[in-house]
Amino acid sequence: MADKVTDVKADPAVRRLAVDVRDVSLTFETADGKVNALANVQLQIAEGEFVSFIGPSGCGKTTLLRLIADLEQPTSGTLLVNGVTAGEARLERAYGYVFQAPALYPWRTIEKNVMLPLEVMGFSDSERRERAKRYLALVNLSGFERKFPWQLSGGMQQRASIARALSFDPALLLMDEPFGALDEIVRDHLNEQLLRLWDKTNKTVVFVTHSIPEAVFLSTKIVVMSPRPGRIIDIIDCEFPRDRTLEIRETPEFIKIAQRVRNGLRAGHSYDE
Repeated sequence: MADKVTDVKADPAVRRLAVDVRDVSLTFETADGKVNALANVQLQIAEGEFVSFIGPSGCGKTTLLRLIADLEQPTSGTLLVNGVTAGEARLERAYGYVFQAPALYPWRTIEKNVMLPLEVMGFSDSERRERAKRYLALVNLSGFERKFPWQLSGGMQQRASIARALSFDPALLLMDEPFGALDEIVRDHLNEQLLRLWDKTNKTVVFVTHSIPEAVFLSTKIVVMSPRPGRIIDIIDCEFPRDRTLEIRETPEFIKIAQRVRNGLRAGHSYDE
């Protein structure tokens, strides 16, 4: 297979690891006792990959994302981001984080919301405006710079939050169910736009979702997780072309991968009440 590799961008095997998780566990101390959130997680993500975490509520998807972002620390094991600790990567501004809700300040225009992390980081006014213009154009929001969040649809607000997360050019884009609250039509449209954005920027994307079709459509790799304590049940490679469209969801290959994800969730008892 090695002699067939011609495109570094398309083949994660020839790139360095963006995320390296080895034997990571996390236990929370609560008033009711210990909660085992993650157990013995092993995961490697290469630069430029689009990796989705899928599993039931409470399986540790968001917790694992927060560990990568250095918003939580593991109880045991090691976690490296671009070859350094998660804390060092955070100080190097390696992450852009997109939350479930857009989390835009209603009193700031869309442009000023996008510029907020740049202000905190000390970028000059001219650089802030240039970057806001560039990334708003990248998410197809040119012309909406002077609008306020409440003047935009939910999908447009989430696109603005993606532009804000990209504004300081982080190596990783971490996304915690960013489209979960949107209707199916808007969600499908944003899925297509996110793929185009990923292809243009070649960022490493780590994406949390509850949707099997969304995970299969977006990903180069799907990480299937079990209920608490969160464990990785299966890791599934998706070898669809980068310029895929929604029509690919009707193909036998897509349906086969979706069924494997579903079987993994069932094997991990994700459907138990």
